[in-house]
Amino acid sequence: MVARALRDAGMEVIYTGLHQTPEQIVAAVIQEDADAVGLSIHSGAHMTLIPRVVELLRERGAGDVLVFGGGIIPKDDIPLLKERGVAEIFTPGTPTQKIVEWLRATLNPQPIN
Repeated sequence: MVARALRDAGMEVIYTGLHQTPEQIVAAVIQEDADAVGLSIHSGAHMTLIPRVVELLRERGAGDVLVFGGGIIPKDDIPLLKERGVAEIFTPGTPTQKIVEWLRATLNPQPIN
């Protein structure tokens, strides 16, 4: 759903499919020269998988890639993920338009006059 909303908003989206390892995700991000990577985790492995993607991006010289996530993530884990370099977490029920607006604003901040 999020990928479709981002495409509908005019963003280029590369969907890598389900059950990708952090290494596979990072390889795709680097190969495609992506500005951001969105991860949806519904398995309960968010505290392992998402920080691993952030870590691998840094190791590969792509630490400037924006990492955001969503899925079934307990509220108590969100600050911990942000401490580990995740820019934002969207929980179930977040309107896709909110994600689109956040991504646009974060990737293309307006100058302060």
